Amino acid sequence: MLNFTLQNPTKILFGKNQIHHVAREIPLNKRILLTYGRGSIKSNGVYNQVIRALKNHTIFEFDGIEPNPKFEQLLQAIPIIKKNKIDFLLAVGGGSVIDGTKFIAAAAKYKGDPWNIVINDPSPIDTALPLGCVLTLPATGSEMNCGSVVSRSSSPDKLSFGHDLLYPKFSILDPTTTFSLPPKQTANGIIDTFIHVTEQYLTYPVGASLQDRQAESILLTLIEEAPKVFANPKNHSARANLMWCATWGLNDFIGVGVPNDWATHKLGHEITARFGLDHGESLAVVLPSLLNIKRNQKKEKILQYGKRIWNITKGSDNEKIDKAIMKTRMFFESLGTKTKLSAYGVSKAQVPLLIQQLKRHGLTALGEHGDINLKQSESIYRDCF
Repeated sequence: MLNFTLQNPTKILFGKNQIHHVAREIPLNKRILLTYGRGSIKSNGVYNQVIRALKNHTIFEFDGIEPNPKFEQLLQAIPIIKKNKIDFLLAVGGGSVIDGTKFIAAAAKYKGDPWNIVINDPSPIDTALPLGCVLTLPATGSEMNCGSVVSRSSSPDKLSFGHDLLYPKFSILDPTTTFSLPPKQTANGIIDTFIHVTEQYLTYPVGASLQDRQAESILLTLIEEAPKVFANPKNHSARANLMWCATWGLNDFIGVGVPNDWATHKLGHEITARFGLDHGESLAVVLPSLLNIKRNQKKEKILQYGKRIWNITKGSDNEKIDKAIMKTRMFFESLGTKTKLSAYGVSKAQVPLLIQQLKRHGLTALGEHGDINLKQSESIYRDCF
């Protein structure tokens, strides 16, 4: 097992009827900016619950945060913060709202070009506004980590960044808030969680048995619970398990002491930025092809994954790997998500555009070994058709 340091300060309030506790988590003297998306929290009742809970607090609002939150739009929150002397942010929504709010927290007092916050990891900040979260769409794990992903409208950029100052002070996770999620958003969240786990698990062995078993338990839970929420969107037990899986998929615990990959995410971000696929869709396209191209480097872990997750025990090593990749693709497809770029109207002739973006972003040595250069990235993209 590799050396590691682990500290996660985020407090979790999990389960039914937890939203009203938000009042005790934010001091009365704080001036709050409530951030949210395009209004789904008003139709599902979450907005009213939050407003009732904070009836004795001073609240301002910033709404309309988009999926793949846009840098230019997020900057519009800064004048509101300065004018109203905001000193606490409350993100109510899914990963995009939380990620966007983390950027706002970092940018509120930043003196330089705010884009520097995004293009540097860790971000060059020395202060940030405190934030809390009410999660309504489990996927990114942003409710219990210090990372964020922000896009830019003026160019095809979608970049990740992070800083220890951006851990939420608390996050409220009520599975009932997810009952009204459309099937597509549910599928995207499951896929994002699944691939967060594989990015930390499908690398190479370092004797981290506990982390391996924790990762495998999340994958198995996703596979077992996913059909239940599609059969009954208000299955509380299944929704609760999926929500907790999403948080554990990227809250630091399964990724410490083991090599991490993140190439699937980096390659997927470029697809989303250039062609507009949902994040989950991009990941579902890339992972099977990345495993295929990197099968030799990831051999031991793919075989372990095939045996422990999909019960693949027969055939040669290459046949077992083929079956594991096929099973992974079939799982994504069972959620209603296509796993080929051609299914989204993208052609092989457009692959050079993605390679240009990788080069521009300096993403020329990806993967747990740093051996996915531009040539290998092109091979992975071409395998996505």
